[in-house]
Amino acid sequence: MTQPNALVTGNSSGLGLGLSHALLDRDYRVFGCSRRGCAALADRVVDVHCDLADFAAIGPALDQLLAGVDHLELVVLNAGILGEIEDMSRVSVERLREIMDINVWSNKIILDWLLDSGIAIDQIVAISSGAAVLGNRGWSGYALSKATLNMLCRLYAHEFPNTHVAAIAPGLIDTRIIDTLCDINDTERFPALERIHAARGTETLLSPGAAAERILAALPGLKDFESGRFVDLRQILAPEEYEALRKACTNR
Repeated sequence: MTQPNALVTGNSSGLGLGLSHALLDRDYRVFGCSRRGCAALADRVVDVHCDLADFAAIGPALDQLLAGVDHLELVVLNAGILGEIEDMSRVSVERLREIMDINVWSNKIILDWLLDSGIAIDQIVAISSGAAVLGNRGWSGYALSKATLNMLCRLYAHEFPNTHVAAIAPGLIDTRIIDTLCDINDTERFPALERIHAARGTETLLSPGAAAERILAALPGLKDFESGRFVDLRQILAPEEYEALRKACTNR
């Protein structure tokens, strides 16, 4: 049986690293693309360094990384940045542009490259966030970019007719983003931080490895949704948690 292939962006740490471990455990050949490189799995993944803010470097990096590959069972567009937790009125257009470049436009370039490559792709998953639809105060550039990423996936689903495309919210994951959010104490101005602070030390906050397992377990079920849809995995796996979150945000 042919070994399956997966491409994971942002695989040097956090969820991307967790996904790489989980895929390797399932005997995938993992191709990674990140700014720092995946030193933790240097002898187990096929890896290329690429700063996704440098649009001109993305195509050559993928040319090198995926040379000779004709089939990808899975592509995970995971790389992204948080930006500042701040009111939209206080975030400059220049800073919003930087966030959009990483979280949205770099993924457009990757998707365009994949379209032109002729590689057969079974499933594309973009890592989005509940922030894309909840609209909590302070999530500014992050929420805006993830909402745009959701629509990007919906539009590209028309252009990948033989590939299932989905943008997903994986839930809270214990990464450096959570560290940053827990260092912000202005919960009166940004009430959504209360839930994140409270998640520390509970089962609600998943380790990167546990989140990766959750995502891979959900992959078959994602195909029950129309290609291009945004799916919050909590809708499938933890509906009570999701409904409580939705109501809390609606009541603010």
